[in-house]
Amino acid sequence: MLVAVEFTGQRRRLTAAARLARDAAAVGPVADEESSYANEGPSATEGEIKRGAVGDLDFDASLAEFKELAQSAGAQIAATLVQRRAKPDAATLVGQGKLDEIVGVAASTGASVVLFDHDLTPSQLRNLDAKLPCRVIDRTQLILDIFARHARTREGQLQVELAQLEYQLPRLAGRGKAMSQLGGGIGTRGPGETQLETDRRKINLRIDHVKEQLESVRQIRRQQRQRRESVPVPVVALVGYTNAGKSTLFNALTEAGVLESSKMFATLDPKLKQLQLPSRRKILLSDTVGFIRNLPHTLVNSFRATLEEVERAEALLHVRDASSAMVDEQKVQVEKVLGELDVKGKPVIEVMNKIDLLPPEERARLAGGQQRGGPVAVSGLMKMGLNELLAAIDEALLVDPLVEASFRVPQSEGALLAALEAGAVVREKSFEGNLVFLTARGPASLIDRYRRFREKN
Repeated sequence: MLVAVEFTGQRRRLTAAARLARDAAAVGPVADEESSYANEGPSATEGEIKRGAVGDLDFDASLAEFKELAQSAGAQIAATLVQRRAKPDAATLVGQGKLDEIVGVAASTGASVVLFDHDLTPSQLRNLDAKLPCRVIDRTQLILDIFARHARTREGQLQVELAQLEYQLPRLAGRGKAMSQLGGGIGTRGPGETQLETDRRKINLRIDHVKEQLESVRQIRRQQRQRRESVPVPVVALVGYTNAGKSTLFNALTEAGVLESSKMFATLDPKLKQLQLPSRRKILLSDTVGFIRNLPHTLVNSFRATLEEVERAEALLHVRDASSAMVDEQKVQVEKVLGELDVKGKPVIEVMNKIDLLPPEERARLAGGQQRGGPVAVSGLMKMGLNELLAAIDEALLVDPLVEASFRVPQSEGALLAALEAGAVVREKSFEGNLVFLTARGPASLIDRYRRFREKN
């Protein structure tokens, strides 16, 4: 059973782009509502005060996303309850009347778990557990469960365990003297160490052990990266909102055959695959975990090792779902996480994916914007726009930039000619006696390697 709560006193102010997108996505007539929307400040327009322009569409999108999370975790939704209130209840998050309704619906439907689309404090979790006839799980627990399902590598499993332990530590509920370890002898009479303290100590010890193992994994990854960086092969990382089609685009570009799924967080462990650009330069393309709104900060810290490829990348491909009504808000959420990773200064190529789901006029608009330097429009599923994307990556890379030079090479230098043919784009080529005259455009490292054969202008 799902429980979603919207706090009307905490509604966020929207950017202009997000307001326009939501106004366009709102279908049908809307009724006026004199409510707390009018208190949003001077940026709120008359259209936003109407129900649905700001509040309902945002809340409905959040609820739909939460349902996808639940289904990705394998849950079958028996019922969905919604409450709107000015502020959260300190004891149970929801009001007493809504709590009684949740208890009744959970009992009548036979629900085994109640999922809250909100993070619960330790006291709220304890109070709800005491009232409800089934388990209570909040948003962070649900995301951690999905992560645990999709972690395949040892590193991913350790990161999931660390996040789970850090989540559990402040939520332990001890049983006081009933579970005390009583001492004997002078100075030890009375309540000894409670079970709560014992559990906390065990969890802290386990956290330290997991962090040591993760550091060992990071050391191995650093050694692998040092060997990789000895050869100038830049890394380009795919980032974006979860379910934006990153893995599908990754497969379309590299034919890696990684898992493609509409379920959220289907990709957890990073994938690296070599890719050749139109300039004949080689890069490593990295597929990373997707982001989501209200991603808990503890998860960002725990999965920092997984996101190291984003930090080390030469450029980022920000993959966005062009067919989503929340495309602008999703962009804001991704940029927020990138800011926490301190990578916002890197070159970013915006990629509008899933254009095959758009009407022709919308595709034409995106194509026109692309010609004026806007986002690159692609479809990973239909393999549309991939050549334009590869060309954009070529132009964005700053390490080992592309240069053009003319060469005068004896035909006896077959190895040199083969290297230029393989690593650069030969634009012109002619023969005169025993000499080969050619113009090539390629990486500076390759062109400089044979500078003794360059023609002097």
